[in-house]
Amino acid sequence: MPMRNLIFVVFVEPVAEGSVFLRTDWPLHITLVRFDVGTADSADAAVRLAVLAGPHAAAALGANLQVGEDAGFGRNGSVPVSLVPPQPDLQALHEQLATAVESSGGRILTPAHTRSGYRPHISHQHGRRLRAGETLVLDRIALVDMAPDGDHTVRRILRLWALPENRGS
Repeated sequence: MPMRNLIFVVFVEPVAEGSVFLRTDWPLHITLVRFDVGTADSADAAVRLAVLAGPHAAAALGANLQVGEDAGFGRNGSVPVSLVPPQPDLQALHEQLATAVESSGGRILTPAHTRSGYRPHISHQHGRRLRAGETLVLDRIALVDMAPDGDHTVRRILRLWALPENRGS
């Protein structure tokens, strides 16, 4: 069965629900869970997952996060990132979303980096990055379609949970 690739993220830059961006130009973000759902009912699956995620996202909004030291991820450490030290609200959100994905029949794409293997980080993007020691508020959580309408060159924000002052940012 063909699959639809979705991802839950915490955005650390302003975004708006429904916005589309190039796959090469992500706003700064922390990946929560990347997963596939079957395309036979993918629209329904995305809606179901948004409903399941809503209470967990709402509970996590407002948590303070610290930016940690820089590291290199990916093959040969070639992807520069800023680590996010362990934080209970972020870890709980990650685990709750992973459980929601699995209970909905989704397939997590990086199981080794899930639950106890989760290492939150913010990939540097075209010179944009956060610095070690900065504090940020978990104020934008999103469900993103990694290939809207089958177009793998763009991403679309399907659902955004945000603190009230960031709605529509």
